[in-house]
Amino acid sequence: MALAACAALTACGGGRDGGAAGAGAGAATSAATSAATAAAAAPAGNTARFTENGVTVALSVSDWHDAQGTLTAVFTPEKKGFHLYSTDLPVTGVEGVGRPTTVTVTGGLTARSGPKVAAEVRMISVPGVDAPVPVYPDGPVTATLPVRAQGDGDATVLLGYASCSTQEGCTIPVADRPVRLRVTSGGPVFSAP
Repeated sequence: MALAACAALTACGGGRDGGAAGAGAGAATSAATSAATAAAAAPAGNTARFTENGVTVALSVSDWHDAQGTLTAVFTPEKKGFHLYSTDLPVTGVEGVGRPTTVTVTGGLTARSGPKVAAEVRMISVPGVDAPVPVYPDGPVTATLPVRAQGDGDATVLLGYASCSTQEGCTIPVADRPVRLRVTSGGPVFSAP
Protein backbone atom coordinates (compact mmCIF):
# COMPACT_ATOMS: atom_id res chain seq x y z
CA MET A 1 0.00 0.00 0.00
CA ALA A 2 2.77 2.45 0.90
CA LEU A 3 4.51 1.63 -2.39
CA ALA A 4 1.30 2.37 -4.36
CA ALA A 5 0.88 5.71 -2.58
CA CYS A 6 4.51 6.57 -3.27
CA ALA A 7 4.14 5.67 -6.96
CA ALA A 8 0.98 7.78 -7.29
CA LEU A 9 2.68 10.72 -5.57
CA THR A 10 5.70 10.39 -7.82
CA ALA A 11 3.49 10.17 -10.92
CA CYS A 12 2.08 13.62 -10.32
CA GLY A 13 5.28 15.42 -9.48
CA GLY A 14 5.99 14.68 -5.85
CA GLY A 15 5.60 18.30 -4.83
CA ARG A 16 8.42 19.59 -7.07
CA ASP A 17 6.25 21.98 -9.07
CA GLY A 18 8.03 25.21 -8.32
CA GLY A 19 5.83 26.11 -5.34
CA ALA A 20 2.76 26.81 -7.45
CA ALA A 21 0.36 24.89 -5.21
CA GLY A 22 -1.68 28.00 -4.48
CA ALA A 23 -1.68 29.21 -8.08
CA GLY A 24 -4.99 27.49 -8.81
CA ALA A 25 -7.14 29.82 -6.66
CA GLY A 26 -7.60 32.42 -9.41
CA ALA A 27 -8.09 29.72 -12.03
CA ALA A 28 -10.70 28.01 -9.82
CA THR A 29 -12.68 31.25 -9.56
CA SER A 30 -12.37 31.85 -13.31
CA ALA A 31 -13.45 28.28 -14.15
CA ALA A 32 -16.42 28.49 -11.78
CA THR A 33 -17.48 31.79 -13.37
CA SER A 34 -17.08 30.31 -16.88
CA ALA A 35 -19.17 27.28 -15.89
CA ALA A 36 -21.92 29.45 -14.43
CA THR A 37 -21.97 31.67 -17.53
CA ALA A 38 -22.09 28.67 -19.89
CA ALA A 39 -24.84 27.00 -17.85
CA ALA A 40 -26.91 30.20 -17.84
CA ALA A 41 -26.58 30.50 -21.64
CA ALA A 42 -27.55 26.86 -22.20
CA PRO A 43 -31.26 26.03 -22.57
CA ALA A 44 -32.75 23.32 -20.32
CA GLY A 45 -31.78 19.83 -21.51
CA ASN A 46 -28.48 21.12 -22.77
CA THR A 47 -26.62 20.23 -19.59
CA ALA A 48 -25.29 17.01 -18.10
CA ARG A 49 -23.15 16.20 -15.07
CA PHE A 50 -21.34 13.16 -13.70
CA THR A 51 -18.66 12.37 -11.14
CA GLU A 52 -16.08 9.65 -11.73
CA ASN A 53 -12.69 8.93 -10.15
CA GLY A 54 -12.50 12.10 -8.09
CA VAL A 55 -13.60 14.60 -10.75
CA THR A 56 -17.03 16.10 -11.45
CA VAL A 57 -17.62 16.96 -15.10
CA ALA A 58 -20.36 19.44 -16.07
CA LEU A 59 -21.30 19.66 -19.75
CA SER A 60 -23.38 22.25 -21.56
CA VAL A 61 -24.11 23.37 -25.11
CA SER A 62 -24.56 27.09 -25.73
CA ASP A 63 -24.73 29.67 -28.53
CA TRP A 64 -26.59 27.24 -30.83
CA HIS A 65 -27.29 28.88 -34.22
CA ASP A 66 -27.34 27.50 -37.76
CA ALA A 67 -26.60 23.92 -36.58
CA GLN A 68 -23.47 24.90 -34.65
CA GLY A 69 -22.57 25.98 -31.14
CA THR A 70 -20.15 25.55 -28.27
CA LEU A 71 -19.77 22.48 -26.07
CA THR A 72 -18.36 23.41 -22.66
CA ALA A 73 -16.88 20.86 -20.26
CA VAL A 74 -15.91 21.93 -16.74
CA PHE A 75 -13.68 19.39 -14.96
CA THR A 76 -13.69 19.96 -11.18
CA PRO A 77 -11.54 17.81 -8.90
CA GLU A 78 -13.56 16.85 -5.80
CA LYS A 79 -10.69 17.64 -3.44
CA LYS A 80 -8.54 20.75 -3.12
CA GLY A 81 -4.95 20.48 -4.28
CA PHE A 82 -5.66 18.29 -7.34
CA HIS A 83 -4.66 19.26 -10.88
CA LEU A 84 -5.51 17.88 -14.33
CA TYR A 85 -3.09 17.28 -17.18
CA SER A 86 -2.87 19.47 -20.29
CA THR A 87 -4.84 18.70 -23.44
CA ASP A 88 -1.45 18.78 -25.20
CA LEU A 89 -0.11 15.81 -23.22
CA PRO A 90 0.43 12.72 -25.43
CA VAL A 91 -2.24 10.00 -25.05
CA THR A 92 0.21 7.78 -23.13
CA GLY A 93 1.59 10.68 -21.07
CA VAL A 94 5.21 11.79 -20.80
CA GLU A 95 7.31 8.68 -20.32
CA GLY A 96 4.09 7.02 -19.10
CA VAL A 97 3.23 9.75 -16.58
CA GLY A 98 -0.18 11.48 -16.77
CA ARG A 99 -3.09 11.33 -19.19
CA PRO A 100 -4.41 14.26 -21.24
CA THR A 101 -7.66 16.07 -20.60
CA THR A 102 -9.75 15.27 -23.70
CA VAL A 103 -13.10 16.35 -25.15
CA THR A 104 -14.19 14.84 -28.48
CA VAL A 105 -17.51 14.20 -30.22
CA THR A 106 -18.79 11.43 -32.47
CA GLY A 107 -21.99 10.59 -34.32
CA GLY A 108 -24.29 13.49 -35.20
CA LEU A 109 -21.80 16.14 -34.03
CA THR A 110 -18.37 17.03 -35.36
CA ALA A 111 -15.76 19.35 -33.88
CA ARG A 112 -14.98 22.48 -35.88
CA SER A 113 -11.56 22.69 -34.19
CA GLY A 114 -9.77 21.27 -31.17
CA PRO A 115 -10.70 22.08 -27.57
CA LYS A 116 -9.60 25.37 -26.02
CA VAL A 117 -8.83 25.53 -22.29
CA ALA A 118 -9.21 28.61 -20.10
CA ALA A 119 -6.18 27.87 -17.91
CA GLU A 120 -2.45 28.39 -18.22
CA VAL A 121 -0.29 25.32 -18.57
CA ARG A 122 2.54 24.96 -16.07
CA MET A 123 5.35 22.45 -16.28
CA ILE A 124 6.17 20.18 -13.36
CA SER A 125 9.19 17.97 -12.78
CA VAL A 126 8.48 14.35 -11.94
CA PRO A 127 11.22 12.27 -10.31
CA GLY A 128 12.46 9.63 -12.75
CA VAL A 129 11.05 11.44 -15.79
CA ASP A 130 13.49 13.36 -17.99
CA ALA A 131 10.98 15.70 -19.65
CA PRO A 132 8.74 18.22 -17.88
CA VAL A 133 5.04 17.29 -17.60
CA PRO A 134 2.38 19.88 -18.62
CA VAL A 135 -0.47 20.35 -16.12
CA TYR A 136 -3.15 22.94 -15.37
CA PRO A 137 -3.21 24.77 -12.01
CA ASP A 138 -4.96 22.99 -9.14
CA GLY A 139 -8.76 23.23 -9.29
CA PRO A 140 -11.41 23.38 -12.02
CA VAL A 141 -10.52 23.40 -15.71
CA THR A 142 -12.94 24.68 -18.38
CA ALA A 143 -12.62 23.35 -21.94
CA THR A 144 -14.70 24.56 -24.88
CA LEU A 145 -15.18 22.75 -28.17
CA PRO A 146 -16.89 24.38 -31.17
CA VAL A 147 -19.27 21.80 -32.68
CA ARG A 148 -21.46 21.43 -35.75
CA ALA A 149 -24.48 19.16 -36.29
CA GLN A 150 -24.43 16.68 -39.14
CA GLY A 151 -28.23 16.46 -39.07
CA ASP A 152 -30.67 15.03 -36.54
CA GLY A 153 -29.60 11.87 -34.72
CA ASP A 154 -27.56 10.45 -31.88
CA ALA A 155 -24.19 11.85 -30.82
CA THR A 156 -21.68 11.10 -28.09
CA VAL A 157 -19.26 13.29 -26.15
CA LEU A 158 -16.12 11.34 -25.16
CA LEU A 159 -14.16 12.64 -22.17
CA GLY A 160 -10.80 11.76 -20.71
CA TYR A 161 -8.81 13.03 -17.74
CA ALA A 162 -6.61 12.15 -14.78
CA SER A 163 -6.26 14.18 -11.60
CA CYS A 164 -3.29 14.24 -9.26
CA SER A 165 -2.19 15.92 -6.06
CA THR A 166 1.39 16.39 -4.94
CA GLN A 167 0.22 15.47 -1.42
CA GLU A 168 -2.34 12.68 -1.98
CA GLY A 169 -1.27 11.03 -5.23
CA CYS A 170 -3.37 10.37 -8.32
CA THR A 171 -6.84 9.09 -9.12
CA ILE A 172 -7.43 6.35 -11.69
CA PRO A 173 -7.46 7.90 -15.20
CA VAL A 174 -10.71 8.07 -17.17
CA ALA A 175 -10.55 7.49 -20.94
CA ASP A 176 -13.29 7.88 -23.54
CA ARG A 177 -16.07 8.24 -20.94
CA PRO A 178 -19.25 8.55 -23.07
CA VAL A 179 -22.06 11.04 -22.50
CA ARG A 180 -24.95 10.58 -24.94
CA LEU A 181 -27.05 13.25 -26.54
CA ARG A 182 -29.62 13.64 -29.28
CA VAL A 183 -29.20 16.24 -32.01
CA THR A 184 -32.48 17.85 -33.06
CA SER A 185 -33.39 20.87 -35.18
CA GLY A 186 -33.42 22.88 -31.93
CA GLY A 187 -29.93 21.74 -30.98
CA PRO A 188 -28.31 18.95 -28.97
CA VAL A 189 -30.13 17.60 -25.90
CA PHE A 190 -28.31 15.44 -23.37
CA SER A 191 -29.87 12.05 -22.58
CA ALA A 192 -30.97 11.28 -19.03
CA PRO A 193 -28.22 9.39 -17.15
